[in-house]
Amino acid sequence: MDLTVRPMTEDDLAEAWALGRWAFGGPAEAPPRALQVLPETHRWGAYDAGGRLVGKVTDHEERSWWGGRQVPSAHVSGVAVAPEVRGGGVARRLLTTALAAARDRGAAVSALYPTVSAAYRSLGYSVTGLLGSAVLDTAALPVLRAPEGVVLRAGTPADRPAVVDLYEQIARGFDGPLTRRGGRWELPPRDEQPLGDGVDLLTLAEQDGVVTGALAYERGRGYDASAGLDVSDLLATTPAAARALVDVLAGWRTVTRTVDVPVLLGDAVSAVLPLERATARGTHVFMHRLVDVERAVAARGWPAHVRGSVRFSVVDDAAPWNSGSWQLELDAGEGRLTRTTEDADLVLGPQGLALLWTGAGRGHGAATAGLVTGPGDPAGLDLLACGQAPQLVDYF
Repeated sequence: MDLTVRPMTEDDLAEAWALGRWAFGGPAEAPPRALQVLPETHRWGAYDAGGRLVGKVTDHEERSWWGGRQVPSAHVSGVAVAPEVRGGGVARRLLTTALAAARDRGAAVSALYPTVSAAYRSLGYSVTGLLGSAVLDTAALPVLRAPEGVVLRAGTPADRPAVVDLYEQIARGFDGPLTRRGGRWELPPRDEQPLGDGVDLLTLAEQDGVVTGALAYERGRGYDASAGLDVSDLLATTPAAARALVDVLAGWRTVTRTVDVPVLLGDAVSAVLPLERATARGTHVFMHRLVDVERAVAARGWPAHVRGSVRFSVVDDAAPWNSGSWQLELDAGEGRLTRTTEDADLVLGPQGLALLWTGAGRGHGAATAGLVTGPGDPAGLDLLACGQAPQLVDYF
């Protein structure tokens, strides 16, 4: 098919909304932001010989936390192809174009939530985790009461920067979460939801005048068995703040049956929630792939106690700049990847590379899955996989 792939302009966005609506459902009338040019949001369109839009993809220029450092990232969403041309390579053309552009602007890693994982595996993305969420019966939540020294108060729009700062204190200790700074995160809230999209109520916990916890949620409708709360943020930097905010949620048990809570395993909140009582968990699988392998190794932080080196080869048809033989060296929290002319006895494709760099898998597991080949011992690649398993808390 004769295709032209180019960045979309504001004049293209109504047609792009229609294509996305056909693919994913949604209202016929586009929300205002869908028709606006957004900061650091790159929208690509594929057009046939007649100038008709037959495919689209959105690449959010953002940063994510890896090893305590902010890594330039390309977060992909809204991939849609017209029904008449599906299976014809339109999505591949769009995504390879977007990956090359992301590399040119300095991105190191890309993430997305797939509707069909096989299509993205063919482009080098690997399933690396599950968006954490737990649906809990409010009656199962512990009644903990605000511990002494914790002051609870209603938040206002003026508190939004404090919530972002609180989120950053927590998220930077994990691998994968977005930084929530820059680009679309800096847009002013809509008039109808001044606390932020999907937020009706905001409760803050303070200790000694410092914000140590935040609970942001949407009330929903009704007060019968179908009523529930949808929590967008449940953040705490101390156990006392976590207990106090979970107690606020427990106080809704008389008028709401369930609460859907984001889960970041290993934080202060997950130590308080009765996760064994969850009736459902989030099913949004996420995938990663490295945009630029050399940049990805240098940009992230590595465990300070890990030291070593390993040589491997990469074969990456969709991002050919990653292909070749490489020497990885880790020392004192820093990583370096250099090209080498020496042959390597371990060979990785982009899927195996993503699985290991993100810490979602280890060498032997990747080899068992066919993502590592060659006569070498795949356990040597555990050096590349020495980070913690990734977690995301934002859907994009």
